[in-house]
Amino acid sequence: MARVAPDEQGMARLDGRGEQEQMTDKTLLEIRGLTVAVEGKQILNGVDFTVNRGEVHAIMGPNGSGKSTLANALMGHPRYTITGGSITFKGEDILALTPDQRAQRGIFLAFQYPTSIPGVTMVNFLRQAMKAVRGTDVPVREFREKLLATMKLLKMDEQFARRYVNEGFSGGEKKRAEILQMGILDPDLAVMDETDSGLDIDALRTVAEGVNALTTPKLGIVLITHYQRLLNYIKPQFVHILYQGRIIESGGPELALQLEEQGYDPIIAKYAPALAGVTGEKA
Repeated sequence: MARVAPDEQGMARLDGRGEQEQMTDKTLLEIRGLTVAVEGKQILNGVDFTVNRGEVHAIMGPNGSGKSTLANALMGHPRYTITGGSITFKGEDILALTPDQRAQRGIFLAFQYPTSIPGVTMVNFLRQAMKAVRGTDVPVREFREKLLATMKLLKMDEQFARRYVNEGFSGGEKKRAEILQMGILDPDLAVMDETDSGLDIDALRTVAEGVNALTTPKLGIVLITHYQRLLNYIKPQFVHILYQGRIIESGGPELALQLEEQGYDPIIAKYAPALAGVTGEKA
């Protein structure tokens, strides 16, 4: 389980592998001191964590804590301005890379609210996405084999690929379409921004089964969620609590169960003096 150590400001940050450990080929993502602003307002105030291949990390926190900001900053959304810190992916500093370049490196973002694209079928969209990520054309036969194999793995009807992208889709179908994209693009890191948002329990289980079917030892997953219920189906090794743009506590799956039982207030209260010292607000 990750070791949680307080930093010099009394906050908690993930330090699961030791300060002296060098970057290895297992290390996918290293975030250090990340600060992010949106339209001039500071949202993230110094985020630190590391994701290795094969690991599932859950990022939890109340509304407005900066979870979606973190997801969009990782993918390079131009609206989110990096004001400090670093993001290193597979040993490369990616702060200067555009979203498409980050996708080509192997980062995938599943949106909280996927966009509909009327008139564009899933099959055409997926082939173009695969071509864009590879940087070269994809032979029809190879793409078809990949698509059919992925849909079979995800237990999806082949007719799904003939529908327009998210047009008339239910909430569960939109999220399944995101998981299908993930399977086709075969990323090294999947960032899932509130994949459980708007899903009933049956849709949640179906989507989670899709994620689990695609999980491999090479894949790192960052799950962003409000609720422990998603973690009943996708099991994280690490759970991080994000509040006021900082990871204030990290631990194992038992931390999510604690949140389910007690809510965020006890953890927030524990770090209130340190938070007040950093933000200038009253504890």
